[in-house]
Formats: sequence, C-alpha cells, structure tokens
Amino acid sequence: MSKKTVFQGVTIAQQALIDYWKQLRDPAGSVARDAIDPGALRSMLASISIVQFDESGDGRFRIAGSRLRDIFGMEARGRRVADVMGENGEAFALGLSVALERRAPVGGIMEQKDGIHAWLRLPLLDSTGQLTMVLCHDELLPSRRLLNLKGGDGVSVHTSSPRAAA
Repeated sequence: MSKKTVFQGVTIAQQALIDYWKQLRDPAGSVARDAIDPGALRSMLASISIVQFDESGDGRFRIAGSRLRDIFGMEARGRRVADVMGENGEAFALGLSVALERRAPVGGIMEQKDGIHAWLRLPLLDSTGQLTMVLCHDELLPSRRLLNLKGGDGVSVHTSSPRAAA
C-alpha cells in the first residue's frame, strides 16, 4: 500500500471512526463490511449510514441513522440515493464515488443555512469481496467552533463550495 496522505476527519467523531476503519484494513488496505462491529460505533450510530451500489451503479441506503432525517428531511433507509438527495445531493454522491475510486477516506464540510454539514465517506467491501459499499458519517453542527481542523497531516479541507472534499 502506498504512503499517500489520508483524510483524517474534521470532527472528533470522524477522527475516531477513521482510526477504527484503519485498524480493520486487510493487507491490501481494504475493510470488509462484515468486519465492522456496530457496538464499537455505538455513540455514532445515529449519524452513520451505509450505501451499497448495484451492478448498474445505482446506490441504495442499507442502513441510515436517525440523525440523517435532519440532514435529508426524510427517512433514507431502503431508499435509492437519487431519491433522498436534497439541496446537497450532488456533493453527497460525489463523496461516495470518490471514496470508492480512492479506496480511502474522503470528507469535508458544507455550509448550510442551519449550520455546518461535516461528512465522511469510507469504502467497504461487500460479502463477496467487491468494493460496492460506503460507510457514511454525517453530522450537522451548529457552529464552526465544533470543527477540529488542527490536522498538521498535510490534508487540506476544502470548504468554499458545497462540493467540498478532502
């Protein structure tokens, strides 16, 4: 595996989730969905979703935490990504595809009228070993003060547009 810089998260919860994901990587750098222990993520479950893509590239929410209703304005579980996307849907979809392409964590923040949407996307292997799933963590923060942007790891977090990604 190369020594590329990996996105480290912009909130304490994101940083903890990325650290957990890194611990689960196999020698090729991938994480299987079956390796994720929901008990280890108990404090974050309300902000977590898992999107799975089919052969046609259509994504569907397999799991969607209760706080995602605040972000999407509807229950996402079982729905197609295209049916759930609101005003920031394009950025949500972009983050999913970039995580799968890079096989690494991606994330960023989006300014919204009711606060800051901090998002994280982590690629996962399905039960057949194919990279078809993305573990998502989405938080709606009332203030920029809740962001932890001290990094120092060489990763820049782009925040100027709703398509922000790192």
